[in-house]
Amino acid sequence: TTFNKEKLIQLGKELCTLPSEHNFYKKTKKLFSDRLKMLEEDNKLDWGMAELLAYASLLSDGNPIRISGQDVERGTFSHRHAIVKSENSETKINIFNSLKNTNVNFQIYNSFLSEYAVLGFEYGYAAAKPHGLTIWEAQFGDFFNGAQIIIDQYLSSAEEKWNLQNGLVIYLPHGYEGQGAEHSSARIERFLQLCAQNNMQIINCTTPANLFHMLRRQMKRDFRKPLVLFSPKSLLRHPECRSSIDDLSKGAFLEVIDDTKAVKSKVKNLVFTSGKIYYELDKKRFELDNKDTAIIRIEQLYPFPNRNLEALIATYKNVNKYIWVQEEPKNMGPWFHVMDQFRMVKLKIELISRDESAAPATGSSKRYHDRQTQIINKVFKN
Repeated sequence: TTFNKEKLIQLGKELCTLPSEHNFYKKTKKLFSDRLKMLEEDNKLDWGMAELLAYASLLSDGNPIRISGQDVERGTFSHRHAIVKSENSETKINIFNSLKNTNVNFQIYNSFLSEYAVLGFEYGYAAAKPHGLTIWEAQFGDFFNGAQIIIDQYLSSAEEKWNLQNGLVIYLPHGYEGQGAEHSSARIERFLQLCAQNNMQIINCTTPANLFHMLRRQMKRDFRKPLVLFSPKSLLRHPECRSSIDDLSKGAFLEVIDDTKAVKSKVKNLVFTSGKIYYELDKKRFELDNKDTAIIRIEQLYPFPNRNLEALIATYKNVNKYIWVQEEPKNMGPWFHVMDQFRMVKLKIELISRDESAAPATGSSKRYHDRQTQIINKVFKN
């Protein structure tokens, strides 16, 4: 999944250059100017920039791309801006039309509010065009439940039932940020319950580079599997959630991310987690100047990276406590799946999470913050 660095920078510059024949809003100009600075000066690429570069690199390789969803042109959380409008005529402009030397199309459409119909269509489109990257993005992750039939009858089971491979990618924004029960959880547990026989990929990335390589890996493989990405919200603009151009051009997808900040000989508590809570745990560890805790990120929840994880755990010789940390309530999230995986290697692991709940999250912003703080503090409690 590597890609030539100079060529990637050139693609980025082309993407960030607005067509001169149109006038654009000041905010649009600043947005693209900031992206160019990110690429040429700062060398710290955010989530949106890495995503756009992944698409550009695949287009350059000859893979057409199609994306649909309820607010995908801009991105629900205003991070993508694949389509921009001219100030004078409201003309829609596809920024990927600025790319030179590409012979395939980038198509992106805001769809109507029927997850069932749209996801069904995109599943069929991905089946008919296996050499292209087809993506459906939910406005919020939990909106996928309107298309549950497609997921149950086709996405998770079609290969077993009909020997039909499919490379459809689904983006489900996920993360507890005080937005209430309807806008927090994309129900990771439901997807993990549908996983068996290597039928799907369940991923919760925490770096822009890992997103870049995940998308390229999806196309570079000589087989097709559905991929469900639990995509972020707050991490889209988190100052620590950045990757360098080298991370994209020279790197690879990491199923597990080790803790490079920890001194392994001093680590007594080994914390495993997935998703954006990593950054909150890392911040708290820094504030406490804690030296005896390492935080391991499991980026790919299925197929579970057993070998990589076992090899990594073996490098921590002095650990006496293993902890799984999640934002979701105990009866939700990856916990039961993770617990089962650790049980198979006879590793006793504790859970720190919200209490069991009938709803994915509270509707009270204050309660959310209180519960989130309790989880973070409990990890570092002696």
